[in-house]
Amino acid sequence: MTALKIARDVVSPNHGPRPQGLRPDILLLHYTGMPTAAAAIARLCDPLANVSSHYVVDEDGAILRLVPEARRAHHAGVSSWQGTTDINSRSIGIEIVNPGHEFGYRPFPDAQIEAVIALCRDILARQPIAPERVLAHSDVAPERKQDPGELFPWDRLAAAGIGRWVEPSPIADGPAFRRGDEGLPIRALQAMLAHYGYGLDLTGVFDARTEAVVTAFQRHFRPARVDGVADRSTFETLHRLAG
Repeated sequence: MTALKIARDVVSPNHGPRPQGLRPDILLLHYTGMPTAAAAIARLCDPLANVSSHYVVDEDGAILRLVPEARRAHHAGVSSWQGTTDINSRSIGIEIVNPGHEFGYRPFPDAQIEAVIALCRDILARQPIAPERVLAHSDVAPERKQDPGELFPWDRLAAAGIGRWVEPSPIADGPAFRRGDEGLPIRALQAMLAHYGYGLDLTGVFDARTEAVVTAFQRHFRPARVDGVADRSTFETLHRLAG
């Protein structure tokens, strides 16, 4: 495993104080979603953009530090997890260089993932962050974000002791629920997703928000098929994860 080494500090002006006494308890992973690493870093350091992250991990494994962990970076945007909406105040953000779905989404190189693992392990050794609070940007903002996406190897991180993971149940024929469906199975689905942390009301109606949350769950925990349909595999994987 690659030992942690910060390639260089690239200072972003886009940060502020955390609320007094609040330590990070969420580790939030993103992809940059821009054509090049240089363009992404420039934006994360642009005072007019007012966005930032604590770290950037380039495709060659170089780790850049933009904001001190003690400071509140601007990376999560409008988001929520387990009822908390100010995710920036309680999280550390890592931007992983990848063009993303808009500019040519592609697998993450091994050197980059090894560096992400080393960085996460270093952070987790110092910060009180539980495995179930190592999250994707899409987990906390499912209607807005897709990153780091279905190609991100969460299983490799879990094998290194980072995050929560269960082996996804195989995709198979069986009952499936989709937008427009209503009833007790939908309410049960919403209850399990909300119990795990997703921001979702228990309406019993498979609406656009529910579809977005199911899609986000699949991107993270059942990436073989990301379609927003709650099939048997999705239910079974969620049940084992939340159990």
